[in-house]
Amino acid sequence: MGEEKKNRDLVPSMIKNKEKRAEVHANLKNQKKLEKRKRAKARDAAEKQALELGEEPPPRKTPRTIENTREVDETVCKPDDEELFAGNDADEFSSIIKRDIVPKVLITTCRFNSSIGPDFISELLSVIPNAHYYKRGTNDLKKIIEYANARDFTSLIVVHTSRRKLDGLLIIGLPEGPTAHFKISNVVLRKDIKNHGNPTGHEPELVLTNFTTRLGLRIGRLIQTLFPQDPNFRGRRVVTFHNQRDFIFFRHHRYIFEGKENKKEVDSKTKSKDKGEKASQPKVVARLQECGPRFTMKLISLQHGTFDTKGGEYEWVHKPEMDTSRRRFFL
Repeated sequence: MGEEKKNRDLVPSMIKNKEKRAEVHANLKNQKKLEKRKRAKARDAAEKQALELGEEPPPRKTPRTIENTREVDETVCKPDDEELFAGNDADEFSSIIKRDIVPKVLITTCRFNSSIGPDFISELLSVIPNAHYYKRGTNDLKKIIEYANARDFTSLIVVHTSRRKLDGLLIIGLPEGPTAHFKISNVVLRKDIKNHGNPTGHEPELVLTNFTTRLGLRIGRLIQTLFPQDPNFRGRRVVTFHNQRDFIFFRHHRYIFEGKENKKEVDSKTKSKDKGEKASQPKVVARLQECGPRFTMKLISLQHGTFDTKGGEYEWVHKPEMDTSRRRFFL
């Protein structure tokens, strides 16, 4: 007991000897692990005892995470906000989301793109239905926007590369905007994903999660306008944009439902057959296969109207002084 108390009182950072410091740190870590295990066993025993006595088990504590301790944000959308829903019905995206217009997307690159740009674009073309590639060349972006407007495109995506790496993505809503600029990272193409699947031509289901603020809702609706609003469920394709701590993770999967039987169920079936009872139905499990590509986006700016670097008015711009707290999120 005296030695354990001594180890607890010791602070590893105060010990100058490296080997002794590592030894004390390992002992402290092991003690914390044992204490945690004891608390878990005591909690499980209390729950078991409460269930045996027919009482309600004591409530479990919710672990503290960065998400559930985030700073209070006034712009978080509420389900009973009538003004917000009225604004959504009259914004730039409502005609596509209400299925009055079928989305038509034009994809292009920056002026001096590397070899990874076309590979990434070819996979985007297989993800987004009714998407078309236009070779940029030396054309100015404003001319491409005019070209897209003349041919009834509803969105324009510009893939930016630098030093043979994908580093930016522009999503421009047509004809009136807005323009969202994203930093793109952790790109993994389909050929680099182990046991990847090949997507079919069916229109995919779209999943948007954790876009909770007014800015996040606007970005979510902009992404929503890239895809048709009537998915074909026979294709079993799903495209996911998951927002976590202001990083938007993109994934593309195919899914299938299968019946699964546990060993316990198999044993109970054999017993029930012997007794002449009816066997229980097998458990239905969803299985996923990733189709790719895989990448992460982070919002840099949101601009009113189409792309304009000189006279454009910005709705929101990310600045370094905004990153003062790990618990402040904007989407």
